[in-house]
Amino acid sequence: MKTADAAQLTLPVSARDHQFGDRRAAVTVVEYGDYECPYCARAHLVVKDLADRLGDAWNFVFRNFPLTTIHPHAQHAAEAAEAAGAQGLFWEMHDYLFLHQDSLSDRDLVRDASLLGVEEQQFVDDLRDHKFADRVREDFLSGARSGVNGTPTFFINGVRYDGPIESGSILAAIELASASG
Repeated sequence: MKTADAAQLTLPVSARDHQFGDRRAAVTVVEYGDYECPYCARAHLVVKDLADRLGDAWNFVFRNFPLTTIHPHAQHAAEAAEAAGAQGLFWEMHDYLFLHQDSLSDRDLVRDASLLGVEEQQFVDDLRDHKFADRVREDFLSGARSGVNGTPTFFINGVRYDGPIESGSILAAIELASASG
């Protein structure tokens, strides 16, 4: 859904972002999400469905937008995803966090990351030192500047998508963006 007054993505997608699909695709979808948000967990299933349907016909980007006032584990979960990402396991941790939102304590994060194959001591050190807090904050601030005020929030080719968070509607918006872009 594109309107003249729709919010625009202020931080362009770049190599700094976690992406899957084809970076040269005609359509890029950016999600701002929170690992503790139940709506984001449902949206995660929609994204997985879209990935199955679209394959490399799109580029998908995830950015952190932890709503710490209502989700006390969201910040550390985002830092954990980034710490796993530093070891090449961002998407594995990302998926795991959404599927296990009821276990986001620091102990859980370390256990789960270890199950996924991270080097545990480095991961623990990164979490303890908040090594990726600035990265999470950068994502959050870019979302706020882009008009994000809740999660999940999607942008399709840089324009905020304000329709239903379900596969058919988002797919239709992606197809429209692809045809017009």
